[in-house]
Amino acid sequence: MTTDTLQAAIDRANASGRQPVVFIHGLWLAPESWTPWAERFEAAGYAALTPGWPAEEGGLDGAETIGPETIGKVRDHFAGIARGLRRKPVLVGHSFGSLIAQILAGQGLARATVAISPAPFRGVLPLPLSALRSAWPVLGNPANAARRVPLTKAQFRYAFGNALDPAESDRLYEAFHAPAPGKPIFQAAAANLNPWTEARVDTRAPDRGPLLLMSGRVDHTVPPPVVRAAWTLQRRNEAAVTELFQLDGRGHSLTVDGGLGEVADIALAFIDRTTAEG
Repeated sequence: MTTDTLQAAIDRANASGRQPVVFIHGLWLAPESWTPWAERFEAAGYAALTPGWPAEEGGLDGAETIGPETIGKVRDHFAGIARGLRRKPVLVGHSFGSLIAQILAGQGLARATVAISPAPFRGVLPLPLSALRSAWPVLGNPANAARRVPLTKAQFRYAFGNALDPAESDRLYEAFHAPAPGKPIFQAAAANLNPWTEARVDTRAPDRGPLLLMSGRVDHTVPPPVVRAAWTLQRRNEAAVTELFQLDGRGHSLTVDGGLGEVADIALAFIDRTTAEG
């Protein structure tokens, strides 16, 4: 989306009177990866928005992003979108998009949140070797903190498509892969060493709203122990429901591969149930 298109999407959502749902993509995927989800949610009666990150949008005020995209810049960008909507949005995120969604939910900006394969925040301690290997194309060179880093097809197959036929993984790479800013990965990697980290979620916020965490059981990038650790922290919130759903045989590509319909239907059912009026 361009800035004008993003503002137009916000205006359309406001004019529709429908419950808005903001989809937040993660690293190495383009915003268009949410198109099948947006179509599914629109058909179910929601107003779907699929904005990009700040460098993809230019920010709501049209200003160019200065310096590398950080978790804080991405957080503020999507907070601006949420605040521009007349109804508090539902947030659906994948990977780093799920981290942003949880941060915003902790700020009281979400009616409900679905965090799929969520990147870790401060307090999430497991660091499986497969997660480190998936992030190594960035973490292997400190200079990557200041630039955007692409994946090769082989790296994408390991990080996203390990549960898929190689041909399907390569098809998804061609359709949706995009170079990713390196800085957020360095921030997340150091979150438990930095008391001032931007990778921080207020898990006890009384106005957080319902939260569903989802993951694939064979995900290399965000393995199940990482998601379960996040759920353990989030379920301490006594003001809202916190649920966990793990899918057998699914990897990090679960929002874009041939089985995305199952994941979307689980998310829709949770949102319908927890946001029903009355």
